[in-house]
Amino acid sequence: MHDPLIIAGKSYQSRLLVGTGKYRDFQQTLDAVEAAGAEIITVAIRRTNIGQHAGEPSLLEVLPPSRFTLLPNTAGCYSADEAVRTLRLARELLDGHSLVKLEVLGNPDNLYPNMPETLKAAEILIHDGFDVMVYCSDDPIQAKRLEDMGCVAIMPLASIIGSGMGILNPWNLRLIIEQAKVPVLVDAGVGTASDATIALELGCDAVLMNSAIAHAGDPVLMASAMKHGVQAGRQAYLAGRMPRKLYSAEASSPSQGMIGS
Repeated sequence: MHDPLIIAGKSYQSRLLVGTGKYRDFQQTLDAVEAAGAEIITVAIRRTNIGQHAGEPSLLEVLPPSRFTLLPNTAGCYSADEAVRTLRLARELLDGHSLVKLEVLGNPDNLYPNMPETLKAAEILIHDGFDVMVYCSDDPIQAKRLEDMGCVAIMPLASIIGSGMGILNPWNLRLIIEQAKVPVLVDAGVGTASDATIALELGCDAVLMNSAIAHAGDPVLMASAMKHGVQAGRQAYLAGRMPRKLYSAEASSPSQGMIGS
């Protein structure tokens, strides 16, 4: 099925984006990324070496930019200034790479997005030539503001980062999806493959996750499960589910030709 995901003018076959933190080592990271079939991988610039620490192992040795689209992110940033500075460093390290994931957190306990600082950082980065994919609250008004500013993808949380609680407010996600003209990706809160399926069935264009895979008992097997969950959800969305009917019995097989008819 030819059904590409298009972000910032580039086409991708996989609708599953994965993070690269929290794994046992770089080899397990690579194994999980391959099992997920991911083409876009996120890299926390403040936590992962991609060249800023000379002499230390670099993630780029196992996940080279020639094979994957790297998505530098601002995990661990709590102000617009921190986020902008971090992504400018990433652009230097990656030879002018412009596609980035912006997240500005408001609280270290729950990692909920700080929307005023997120809006401020997004405006600066877009003006500076970045293609900004933005982590945000599931507020349709804030999501629309970010899209109108020029963000190339909107990434509302399904539930709190790392919680594994799944999609707690599908109605808000539907409101964001219905108004958006750029891709909408669920970011944060996915715990298992069925959560990913539900996100795609709702109409989300893709899902981004890290903890749900890295913290699984078998991360590589879970990565494969997430791949199939995303594919199933997308196909179900495109197929269109049957209408829900309360107390409206209808035979599931034809009645013509039955004995006595």
